[in-house]
Amino acid sequence: MIFSEALARELLARACAAVGLPDPAGARLLGLTENAVFDLGSPALVAKVGRGGGPTERATRELAVARWLDGAGIPVARPADEPGEVVTAAGHPVTFWQRLPTAVRPATPADLGPLLRALHRLPAPPATLPRLPRRELLAPVARWLAAADGAVDPADSGYLLARCAELALAVTELVPVLPAGVIHGDALPRNVHIGPSGPLLLDLETVADDLREHDLVPVALSRDRYGVPEADYRAFTAGYGWDVRDWAGWAVLRAARETASAAWVAQRVPGNPAARAEFRRRVASLREGDQRVRWHAF
Repeated sequence: MIFSEALARELLARACAAVGLPDPAGARLLGLTENAVFDLGSPALVAKVGRGGGPTERATRELAVARWLDGAGIPVARPADEPGEVVTAAGHPVTFWQRLPTAVRPATPADLGPLLRALHRLPAPPATLPRLPRRELLAPVARWLAAADGAVDPADSGYLLARCAELALAVTELVPVLPAGVIHGDALPRNVHIGPSGPLLLDLETVADDLREHDLVPVALSRDRYGVPEADYRAFTAGYGWDVRDWAGWAVLRAARETASAAWVAQRVPGNPAARAEFRRRVASLREGDQRVRWHAF
């Protein structure tokens, strides 16, 4: 079944009923990607409905990570007090979060750099925290492509799977410059909220224990693929204190991120002509090795 807004609303209604929250019929959809995110209005909560069914470890870990980072002084989105744990609806994890104040402006790469620097300076997490995984950037590629079975060219799927296998090995052979440790895992300005008190990190489900360089590649790639201005990229590297493009392993992590990003769009292709066109654009540019082709955010 395609994960749609209608399905997500049905799952949200089940989760709210299970914990005694009001009927969320008037909830406002904030985003529909790996999760459907809804503002419940009253009470002042935001709900995240997971796209995939199955185990709830990832959602449970995200709640625990948010509480740890908040206690460690890293500004992050905070879980709701009640319900404070994962709720399941037809096997899909649903989590509830405190609503953030209205953003005062859009986040920029300059806002993200100092946040990542503070995150990367944290000591090892406490033993009470669920064990953080490695950042398996390429692990979902096969699942995303399978979700588009019959809707994309099998040759394109095969190309991405072969590229994925080759890069997965190359990633294991990287020699980092930075000390490994806690990373956000999907470090982009879209995962930063600028409230009255300043910037804070959102979407902590990809927090991992891995190469810190992982967190610096997305903005560098955005400079090349999505047209982030050079001045914005320089502000990001100044805020963090280092440019990942000075690292010999940059090209490998860039290629891995591009492969994952192309495959991610595939799951949106069924019934979506714009996603089909973007998927083809991304795969064609990878096949041709043309890094000048601009991708469209999706």
